[in-house]
Amino acid sequence: MKGLLLVAHGSRKEESNLEIGAVTQRVKYAVVEEYSQVAFAFLELAQPDIATAADELVGLGCSEITVVPYFLAAGSHVVRDIPARIDEVALSHPTVQWSVSPHIGASPLMAAVVAGSAAASSTTESG
Repeated sequence: MKGLLLVAHGSRKEESNLEIGAVTQRVKYAVVEEYSQVAFAFLELAQPDIATAADELVGLGCSEITVVPYFLAAGSHVVRDIPARIDEVALSHPTVQWSVSPHIGASPLMAAVVAGSAAASSTTESG
């Protein structure tokens, strides 16, 4: 069974953390054909942390887990911290196949997202 884990930074502001849960729900419906389970985790400042969310996916039967860094740029969290946490988690689950995808900011689809956001903004302002 395949699982997908979105990893965001985490915030002291609960509303920001709730946004990640909402995005995860939308992603779940978009990837239902490929991933049986979809979850989210935070690198810091909020729960669940990566280990907790990963343990939950494994407990649900996931034997392959793809981690998606929900970050716009390839800073130290994307390049160093997330892969290091996944390496730590993988030690506890050696039979699980782990992969870390490129961060969302690296997606070729980001240009369309930015353009769509700009269009929505201009529609709202002129409305």
